Amino acid sequence: MSHTAGIRQAQKLRTRQALLDAALGLLEGQSLSSLGLREVTRAAGVTPTAFYRHFDDTAALGVALVEEALGSLHGMIGAMLAETGDSEERLDRCVELISRHVREQPAHFRFIAREQHGGVGPVREAIAAQLRRFAEEVAAALAEEPQSRGWSEEDLLMLGGLYVDHMVITASALLDAGPEGEQQVAGVARRRLRLVTLGRLHWLDGAGSAGGADSADSADSADSADSADSADSADSAGGADSAGGADSAGASGPARP
Repeated sequence: MSHTAGIRQAQKLRTRQALLDAALGLLEGQSLSSLGLREVTRAAGVTPTAFYRHFDDTAALGVALVEEALGSLHGMIGAMLAETGDSEERLDRCVELISRHVREQPAHFRFIAREQHGGVGPVREAIAAQLRRFAEEVAAALAEEPQSRGWSEEDLLMLGGLYVDHMVITASALLDAGPEGEQQVAGVARRRLRLVTLGRLHWLDGAGSAGGADSADSADSADSADSADSADSADSAGGADSAGGADSAGASGPARP
């Protein structure tokens, strides 16, 4: 790459970042669906034509903001999950990581919290895809642990999704609480995650008990059915005997004196 081309590429990256930063600032007070392209370019100090050199529309800009907010977390969380220590220690470190990121990038997390269920489809889909990827990464890490022996891939993915859902809830709670409430929110998050971990340790036991209960219910039903059949048979037999007796009496006629 020539020196001139390098300068041009650097300028292009700066313009793109200026558009992202301007949009993020504007989105502090409104949703993406109400954000105008000219608002963004005016705040970034570029022409509307320059916008289209980087993004097709504001939805594409929103997708880029999702990647900027969540993309960098994958490597960090992956490295943290790969560290030694029991699952609770690693979950504690994850809570600290989320707390630090919310503290350092509140605007990004407010954008994610608002647009996760917002009116711009591509952005909702991008956020959902990122969260699914987190759940898959957590599930893969959990699968390596001895406690996961006997777990199906589907159940591990469900567990990973539970942990990720709690992290999202924690991020939203941290935004609402502000710096003064951070420790309390983090403490509640750790207790909730420990509760999920305790349930994990007994998940297979619960499945076995449920199976046993189903078997017992089936046996009880079978016993009841057998009893009912026996009772019906006895009633039928009794009815037949009575009817037979009456017929015999009728055939003999009245007794002669």
